[in-house]
Order: sequence, then structure tokens, then C-alpha cells
Amino acid sequence: MASYDVIIIGSGPGGYVCAIRCAQLGLKTACVEGRETLGGTCLNVGCIPSKALLHATEMVHEAEENFGKMGIGVAKPKIDWKQMLAYKGETIEANTKGIEFLFKKNKIDWLKGWGSIPEPGKVKVGDEVHEAKNIVIASGSEASSLPGVEVDEKTVVTSTGALELGKIPKSMVVIGAGVIGLELGSVYNRLGTDVTVIEFLDAVTPGMDGEVQKTFQRIMKKQGLNFIMGAAVQNVATTKTKAKVTYKLRKDDSEATIDADTVLVATGRKPFTDGLGLEALGVKMSERGQVVTDAHWRTNVGGIYAIGDAIAGPMLAHKAEDEGMGVAETIAGQAGHVNYGVIPGVIYTHPEVANVGQTEEELKAEGRAFKVGKFSFMGNGRAKANHAADGFVKILADQTTDRILGAHIIGPMAGDLIHEICVAMEFGAAAEDVARTCHAHPTYSEAVREAALACGDGPIHS
Repeated sequence: MASYDVIIIGSGPGGYVCAIRCAQLGLKTACVEGRETLGGTCLNVGCIPSKALLHATEMVHEAEENFGKMGIGVAKPKIDWKQMLAYKGETIEANTKGIEFLFKKNKIDWLKGWGSIPEPGKVKVGDEVHEAKNIVIASGSEASSLPGVEVDEKTVVTSTGALELGKIPKSMVVIGAGVIGLELGSVYNRLGTDVTVIEFLDAVTPGMDGEVQKTFQRIMKKQGLNFIMGAAVQNVATTKTKAKVTYKLRKDDSEATIDADTVLVATGRKPFTDGLGLEALGVKMSERGQVVTDAHWRTNVGGIYAIGDAIAGPMLAHKAEDEGMGVAETIAGQAGHVNYGVIPGVIYTHPEVANVGQTEEELKAEGRAFKVGKFSFMGNGRAKANHAADGFVKILADQTTDRILGAHIIGPMAGDLIHEICVAMEFGAAAEDVARTCHAHPTYSEAVREAALACGDGPIHS
């Protein structure tokens, strides 16, 4: 029986980062993982492979739409789907091997197999039981489905199956207009698939800034995605090669059907805690199946912590990473901390969409007095030169103090641009602080400065 200071269950972004931070702090650490490779959903069947396909298909779009405008003569790109999947596989392997190297470098033991907690202070992997002063649950999440929709990962797929389709489908129905649905829908749209998105609510990407939602849907529609909004999917019937989706419109209860080669179920994710033995241990769970923790990620059972998708909060890899570092520092006797008010969200479509902090809708609901600084990428020289002028930057600041309360970007490199605002918010900066900071020209980041200027006397280039 091996004995450790910390055993982490799950090697996704939360788990492996937690393991590395624990090792850095001098704790004897092990990480349990049942997959053949480390990295969890994110690296194996989520963030990384989807970004590989997004990048590849963006290159297709550039070649088809913009190369000619720039004087680059090329024949119409020929899609080699097998090679594109191989490129995606190489990307996954490079990243998962990287984590293996980091485990070895930091002397972290990889306990291969699926873990359970038979009693506090013990973790069972296969037939072996290991002792641990502290246990961290970082078991992640799995795709959730709908009643009447049976996933087979061939015709009716989750994001996992959508990344491994045997061929490019002629038509696809995406159930859910959230992040995963629109990212993967845009991948297949660029590959020539006729994509229809069915969404229960009246706006895409629920919870995001209302103006961004409208602009985003308009741009996606212009790119070729079809949308059926305010519709509840009733069931999906499949034959060997086809699927028929039945949905009901909320406004008048009328029913309709749509046929597709592939149906992507992108209705969100749920915590994956099956087989851990939490019920028998008496670990408190929420109605949504999340592990309940306090402000220091402690469960109600001594010595057991939980982080990432297994607990409350946005199901984001970087949120899990921050919690992984925070819980490691807490276990080591330090003051682990995560600022939940400054966790960015990004959608990796083209253009990208990014946000941090509060939306206009949230601030209005709170009765908060705020001002809006907005700048369109149409006024940004670099964006215009690069055929990437769709979208805008919006900064929300307190009416009295000018302190930044949130930012919302739709446009080129939005996922990178948002971090200037994250750092500003972390330091409690005012919009004027960003406006008075010199930004290199010509860069996309100038649009962020212009939006900050718009919170004051007004932007220069608008």
C-alpha cells in the first residue's frame, strides 16, 4: 500500500495542474487516470482537438474567400478528411505526452485505472488501495442528453463523436446553440455540411451579453448556419444512415421535423462522479449532481476536496486549473484563492467571442449605474487589412468610479484580447487606466483601447 500527501482523481486541466502545483509545494503526489492518456476530456476529446479542427477549417475558409482578394492564386482547396483527423490526432498526442513528461519531471505517480474512495484517506485503483492524507476529486464532466434522444456516437453524436466522424456529413442538425454547438457547427459548415442549429431559447449562447448574442447569430447566419430558435426537440428517430429530428415551436406548439445525416447533441455537460463511492461516504451533493464544497473546495467529509466541472461554477478548463492551484496551496497551508468575478469565457468560432465580468443585463438587474464604451473593428486598421473587421469591443465601467465591471468582445483574436481586461479587473483598474496605456499600432488590441476611451471623452477613430 503506497502512501501519499495528496491523491488527485482525474488528470484533466484541474487534476493535472493540481498535481503539478502540489508537487512544486513539496507534497508527495499521485494522480489517478483511467484513460490511456493524461489530460482528461479537454486534451483528448474536447478543447484541444476541437481547436485543431477549427484552425484547419479556418484555413480552408481563408483559402476559399480571402486568398484571391490578396493576390494569392490557388485552386479550390481539396479536403482530405482522413489527414485532417490525423493532424488532430498528432495535436492531441503532442499535448498528452507533454503532461506525461511534466508528471515525470515533478515526480508525480500516475495511478493507472479508475479510482474510488472506499473510506476517507483511502483511494482504490483496480485491486490496490492507496493511502492519502488529502484526496482531490477532479473527475470532470460528461455530455448530457435530452429525453427522447439516444446517443450512439455514429449518427447521433456528442462532441466526442463529432470529432471522429467517419466522413463529412452532407447535413447536420445541432441541438443547442451554446459554445460547443456553434464551434463544431461552424467546423462542419466550413467543410460544406448543411448545418441547422435548433435552440430552445430565443437567443444563442445563453447568458452572454445581449448585443453580442444578436451580432454573433447574424454573423453565423451570414456564414451559412441555419437557426431554428425557440424550439424544443421532442425526439430523434434514426435509421442506419439518417436521423429525423422532431421539434416543437414554443410560440405556438406547432410540430415539425427535419432530416439530417448527423445529429450533434450539444445541450451542455453534467458532472461525472459515477463510481467514486461518494454516496456511501456521505459526501454532500447538489440537486444538479455537483459535489458541494466550501470556499476552500472542502467537502463535508474531512480530507476530501473537489474542483473543476465536478463542482458549481462555469465548466471551463481554466476555471478548473485555477481551482487546482488554489486547492494545492490550501492543502500546503497557504492561502489558495480564485477570483470568480474575473474568469473569462471564449468561443473559438470565426470571429471569436470573449467575455469577462458582468453583462449589461446583469448590471441593469442589480440597478447599478454604469457606462458603456464601444468600438467597432471596422475602425481598426489591422482588422480591415486582414479581412476581419466584423464585430466590436464593449467595456462596461462604473458610472461614478470608472472601475471596469465587464468586457465583451466579438472579433478577431477576441480570446487573446480579453486578457488585457482580465488583468485590469484583477488590479481594480478604471477604464481610463486602459485608455491611457500605449498600445502598439497596428494591432487588434487598439480596439480595446478605443473602447476604453469611449468610456470617457470618446474614441479617436470613430
